[in-house]
Amino acid sequence: MRHLVRRIEAATPRDRDRAVDALRAFAILGVVCGHWLVTALVADSGTVHGASPLQHMPGLAPVSWVFQTLAVFFLVGGRVGARGYASARARGESYGSWLGARMVRLFRPVAVVTAVWVVAACVMLASGVDEGTARALGKLVWSPLWFLLVFAALTAATPLVARLHPLWPLAVVLYADLFRLGFDGPAALGWINVPAGWLVPYCLGAAWARGGLGDRRTGWLLLLGGATATAGLVLFAGYPASMVGVPGGTLSNLDPPTLAAITFGLAQCGAALLLLGPLRRVLARPAVWAAVALLNLSAMTVFLWHQTAMIVVTSTALFLGGPLPGLHTVPDDPGWVRARAAWLPVFALVLLALLSVFRVYEQGRGGRSTVVRSGCPAPVPEPRRV
Repeated sequence: MRHLVRRIEAATPRDRDRAVDALRAFAILGVVCGHWLVTALVADSGTVHGASPLQHMPGLAPVSWVFQTLAVFFLVGGRVGARGYASARARGESYGSWLGARMVRLFRPVAVVTAVWVVAACVMLASGVDEGTARALGKLVWSPLWFLLVFAALTAATPLVARLHPLWPLAVVLYADLFRLGFDGPAALGWINVPAGWLVPYCLGAAWARGGLGDRRTGWLLLLGGATATAGLVLFAGYPASMVGVPGGTLSNLDPPTLAAITFGLAQCGAALLLLGPLRRVLARPAVWAAVALLNLSAMTVFLWHQTAMIVVTSTALFLGGPLPGLHTVPDDPGWVRARAAWLPVFALVLLALLSVFRVYEQGRGGRSTVVRSGCPAPVPEPRRV
């Protein structure tokens, strides 16, 4: 282990901003833990269907404030995309070559998980598994892929949006919500918020890449202003308190994203910027940096397979021992939350096993040292809507 830590430390360029990788790692862990905590598979009369503790215990809404990290992903993605494109131009690399390399790194591991789950779905249906159960399990795996299209589109548009002020897409979200929610406009108008909403933190990341956002006052302005705006929208404008979707809810903050979700994201971006200094000091320790670097090397694999890990544990336990608390029971009381927390280490162990098999499709032939030395981490996926 010490040898690996020394190798990673030696392979890391001196000018690499380790805090950016830490923000990415934090967001990845938030996605994983958030999905594992707010997603339940309830066994009922021979079938399995999805449920959420947020539906039965609305007091858990603050959990979504901690684990809904979409804005941080797009902030980092905007910074990495803008810096990567600028570096490519400086090297004389064409736009097509730069974009192609990023798309391959983004979608290669997706092809693998897609192929595996197509086979798994066919096997389940052929063996007599209820169609509703197969659909519920598949939805957990397929639904995160919505983000990849949005992220790929914003990445492709980097040369056009890198200098766009975040207030412009924020204004689009504001007016879209005003017309569809305030004046009973068509619900389809909300889908404008999918590119416009996530363009706000992406543009912030691009501004960060250009040397902006370095003033701590900017971080405090985003944090306090975004938090105040979100609180006002929730308390006085009827937006849900949960920053993720809740089954049965009349309005979701993420499907499509609302103004409240975007202002909440601005607060997250402000907090991330304020944490840069402390993170850089902590990450000067080789062992801490090694853990962050290793997680980033498999970030896409972690994202794509973490729900599969939960499904494997849930299905195996149901087959071997019948319905168990925290796995197959209705998430309607604090006892379920405590039981689910006890299962998290088991989910993590299975995810590690899946990583050992599938991470090669993300890292490619170059392996660890190539990615660490490159100074440009692979694009990172976003959480699915729940």
